Amino acid sequence: MKLYLKQKVFTIKDKSTVKDSDGEDKYFVEGKVISLGKKLTLFNKNMEEVAFIRQKLPSLMPKFIVEINGEEVALIAKKFSILKPKYEIGGLDWTVEGSFGQHDYVIKSGEEIIVSIHKQWMSWGDTYELDIKDESHEIVALAVVLAIDAVLDSQEAASASASFSSN
Repeated sequence: MKLYLKQKVFTIKDKSTVKDSDGEDKYFVEGKVISLGKKLTLFNKNMEEVAFIRQKLPSLMPKFIVEINGEEVALIAKKFSILKPKYEIGGLDWTVEGSFGQHDYVIKSGEEIIVSIHKQWMSWGDTYELDIKDESHEIVALAVVLAIDAVLDSQEAASASASFSSN
């Protein structure tokens, strides 16, 4: 099953829409503008919360917790690495590998692919194609991808801020 995560461009509040392969709205993602740490809520098309992603603070390296029905199901942590980014997914028997800078990676359980993520180039705003192999993993896989994307966004913002302040 394929889902398409479309991030809106030029919005004050973090908002994204997740569409199905027919182009229909399936999920909505909203972030809190003013909060201590990044927080994202994943809603179904009836605007019912299906997952909550929050940054764990304080933390040396970025960490995000995924909650479903008020229960912590995963902890996504960026690991220190010199050559390329590495992530650990606690609470699930999942691993992440691929090119995060190119937004082309997979999340696996053992050798089984749970979801593959590919950025669609040449689109207005960032659009990501998520190919989820088993529908039962849909919500948690989407939430984990959102958490990894939040880590990447926070790193890009920190890099931009550092280069701006050095000028």
